[in-house]
Amino acid sequence: MVSFNLAKVFTFLPDLIQALPMTLFIMLATTVLGSLLGLVITWAQVAEDKTFSGMARAYVFTLRCTPPIVLLFLVFYGLPALLNWWLGIDVNHWSKFIFVLITMTLLFAAIVSEVFKSAYLAIPKGQTEAGLSIGLTAGQTLWRIVLPQAFRIALPNLTSAILNLMRDAALAYTIGFVDVMGAGNLLISRHLGNYSLETYAAVALLYWAVALGISLIAQVLEKSLQGRGN
Repeated sequence: MVSFNLAKVFTFLPDLIQALPMTLFIMLATTVLGSLLGLVITWAQVAEDKTFSGMARAYVFTLRCTPPIVLLFLVFYGLPALLNWWLGIDVNHWSKFIFVLITMTLLFAAIVSEVFKSAYLAIPKGQTEAGLSIGLTAGQTLWRIVLPQAFRIALPNLTSAILNLMRDAALAYTIGFVDVMGAGNLLISRHLGNYSLETYAAVALLYWAVALGISLIAQVLEKSLQGRGN
């Protein structure tokens, strides 16, 4: 029978919390960079140019169909080999954080671009025509009228994408990256494999706390945007 010591869960939390800033930082950096790249991909998908549209769709299809751990290994092991062969650049000394950030940004951009595209297409074309009719430029219409409405529509799915990002980023421990999950595995190694269940329970508590915080922030933001929209 497997024993479980609840007190150990709370004993391990302080050590795991020390790694929490790295988990939050990788999520924040990926969300920002991935959203920017996702906007570019969204623009390419809805563009009239079939070449750009086709390339963007192919990118989204490929990345969404690639398991996160496979993409992580391709970037971590394949990118240094590619850069060394192609440009003669040695990047093996790079921090593991960079490889995790590249992987998660590429993946998040593919996912979030679909969220942005759906939200953009949900805005009636009459909104754009109305903005242009009152003298706004195409850029001003997009920034002042279309994007605020699209963001409000996209927010629930964007929140889900960020929560999925948190789950996928936890796989970074497989290359030795020390975030919350990585710190948990180090604790298990330190205890020679003992208290594994307690350690993973403590890891789960931290991830649940982060997910709850993200969900609450999203709810507050959604209510605020709905109030402005009304």
